[in-house]
Amino acid sequence: MVSELISSLARSTQNFRPHPLVGLSILFRRYSIRTQLLFILIALSAIAWVVGGVVTILQARKSTRIEINAAMNLAEALIRDAIPTVEKSDAPREALASIPTQLGSIRHIRISVRETSDLGTESGSPKGTMSQETIFDVRPSAPGWFVAFIAPPVDTRTVPIISQGRDLGSIVISSAPGDEIAEVWENATALATAALLIGIASIAILHFLFGRVLAPLKSLADGLLDLGRSDYNVRLPQPRARELAVIAEHFNGLATVLGSMRVENRRLSKRLITAQDDERRQTALDLHDEVGPHLFGLKTNTTLLANTLSGTPLEGRAREMLAMVEGLQSINRGILNRLRPMALGQVPVTELLSALVAERDAQQSAVSFDFFSEGLHPTYGESIDLTLYRCVQESLTNVIRHAKARQSRVSVEHRADQNRGTDPPAWVVLTIADDGCGVDSAVLPGNGIQGMQERVQALGGTFKLKGSMNRGTIVHIEIPVMDMTSIHALRMSMP
Repeated sequence: MVSELISSLARSTQNFRPHPLVGLSILFRRYSIRTQLLFILIALSAIAWVVGGVVTILQARKSTRIEINAAMNLAEALIRDAIPTVEKSDAPREALASIPTQLGSIRHIRISVRETSDLGTESGSPKGTMSQETIFDVRPSAPGWFVAFIAPPVDTRTVPIISQGRDLGSIVISSAPGDEIAEVWENATALATAALLIGIASIAILHFLFGRVLAPLKSLADGLLDLGRSDYNVRLPQPRARELAVIAEHFNGLATVLGSMRVENRRLSKRLITAQDDERRQTALDLHDEVGPHLFGLKTNTTLLANTLSGTPLEGRAREMLAMVEGLQSINRGILNRLRPMALGQVPVTELLSALVAERDAQQSAVSFDFFSEGLHPTYGESIDLTLYRCVQESLTNVIRHAKARQSRVSVEHRADQNRGTDPPAWVVLTIADDGCGVDSAVLPGNGIQGMQERVQALGGTFKLKGSMNRGTIVHIEIPVMDMTSIHALRMSMP
């Protein structure tokens, strides 16, 4: 049942297709805020442009019908007013034919005159001829699709002319909205072009203004990136926008607090490490001054006892006691060296580190250890010297225990860079590299690595552990050091 349920869920997951709006939203989020705002404004402008066009067409359709109907009513009224003139005229044919000319100022209509057969015979004209037709279309015609939206149905009205019971003919009035529609098309295209140009200009101006207004957001992003890199000296400029100014002010306050906390944490870490070193130094001193002489006296007495009991059955026991005392002395020396190197402060730091690497190289035949130093001063103070020693000691121990390496290289050098922008501008750079199996980034670092990192950071330095599977590991440490005057004074104080 469980396997069937899992298979069903897998099939449903494969057949799942996200909603198009979801994909559009994800694609939309890939752009910057300025681009998103411009897209929204362009969409709103396009919608407004379309709505404005629809409203223009509807209004034009309504106004065209009203205009055509008014023109038809006016033409019909004027024609009816002209009928008595035709009836009283001595030449009714000429009077009837002159009516379209008299109504030539009326737009949007066509007027045609139809004569009866009797009137045409009297006047000598052929039967049923059309005397005149006037068309008032003077503008280029509009597109067919626009005419189909706007044009009202064709309206035709016939006004008969009868005088004394005699049919003189008729005047036909037909609607001709082409000129009106062409005028509406010209106005609509001019308005749409102006709206389009204004919209493009507005988008260009808003693009520039959005860039100016949203520029502090880029500074905020860069500042957050610097905070993520533990650079708490970064400060944002005060933007003009009130909301962004509040954000910048809070950011600067946060950076100030984090910087103060880092200084305080470093101070506390340094005090803790100093306290631990002092305790180790005191313990090492007690072991050296108290336990060491007793072990030496015990070894002397045991040696004398063994010589005295030479040739007796108890000589073997005395020799065993002597071996145990020598073992205790060896253990005591190892503990002393781990607690605090006895040569620390007595020999230059280069020799101290070189001796440590040489000792590890002699102890391990499977791994080759190399040491390189350049420009180091004799000492940088007990805290820095001891930190360098502990970092090399812990790193070489990790190489031996975990790296499965064939070669390891320890490099330490003094670098002075006036353009680095740091105070002081001098650094001690320590690098321990191996060609072993590397480190797994998913595994949390052990206590030894965390201890090295805490020591380095307490001195204001940086600790980086780089490596990948089967490509070796690199421990890179940078510690700021004092200026040359302080180092020279410290060197003069050495015995």
